[in-house]
Amino acid sequence: MREKTERIVREWTDACDAEVSIAVLGGAWKPSILSLLGEHGVLRFGELSRLLLEPTARVLTRQLRELEDDGLITREVYRQVPPKVEYRLSDLGRGAGPLVDSLTRWGGEYAAHQRRMLAAPASVRDEERQELITGGRV
Repeated sequence: MREKTERIVREWTDACDAEVSIAVLGGAWKPSILSLLGEHGVLRFGELSRLLLEPTARVLTRQLRELEDDGLITREVYRQVPPKVEYRLSDLGRGAGPLVDSLTRWGGEYAAHQRRMLAAPASVRDEERQELITGGRV
């Protein structure tokens, strides 16, 4: 477990379980990595990089290490030339699948709403923003 994750788990109360989830799953590419491994089963670094539209190697390496340190994925290194490394979900990582799916759905809904707002005239955006703030109350 990463030091950051361990600190959060030790110090935060049960009321903050959502924050623990966000701390573990938050980060560039993490939900996408988990989703791809859930879909494909086993992937190598280069395959992940291509499927993720090529994040920098440094960022992808860091995210994979954090997911491994937090126990969500496993990394298997084969002793051969050139080196072969495979990543797959752990049991714990498979358990995060429904959460990642829910985040994906909500993110799509949120993005669609924001696109509609951006396409709307400013007066409509202002009205809807005010309605969200006041809960429809005048």
